[in-house]
Amino acid sequence: MDDYPLLNLFLTMLYFFLWVMWFFLLFKVITDLFRDHSLSGWGKAAWLIAVLVLPYLGVLLYLVLRGRSMRDRDITEAKEQEKAFRSYVRKAAGPGGSEHVEELATLAEMKRNGDLSPEEYERAKAKVLA
Repeated sequence: MDDYPLLNLFLTMLYFFLWVMWFFLLFKVITDLFRDHSLSGWGKAAWLIAVLVLPYLGVLLYLVLRGRSMRDRDITEAKEQEKAFRSYVRKAAGPGGSEHVEELATLAEMKRNGDLSPEEYERAKAKVLA
C-alpha cells in the first residue's frame, strides 16, 4: 500500500462514484424513454441507439433536449401515485371512517389556504376525532 498515495485513493473513489452516478443517469434516461407515450417507436429506437453508441453525448443531448418533458412525466407519475395512495387510504378506512377522513382532509385544506388559524384547526380536528 506504500506505492499508492492517499490522493490516488481519493481520485479512485471519485472515479468510482462518477461511474456509479453515470449508470444511474443512463438507466434513468432509458427508463424515461420507454415511459414516454408521446414518442414514436422509431424515435425511441433512435434515442436508445444514440444513448448506447455515444453514451456521454447521447445522454447529455437527451437531458438538454427532453429534460423538461422528463420532469413533467416525473411530476405526473408522482401525482398519480399520491392519488392512488389517498384512494387506498380512504378505501381502507372503511365506510364509517371515510366521513372523518373527508372532514379531516377538508380541515387540512382550509388550514393550508389560511382560512383557519392553527388553534381553530386543532379544535376542529379534536372535535372530528372525538
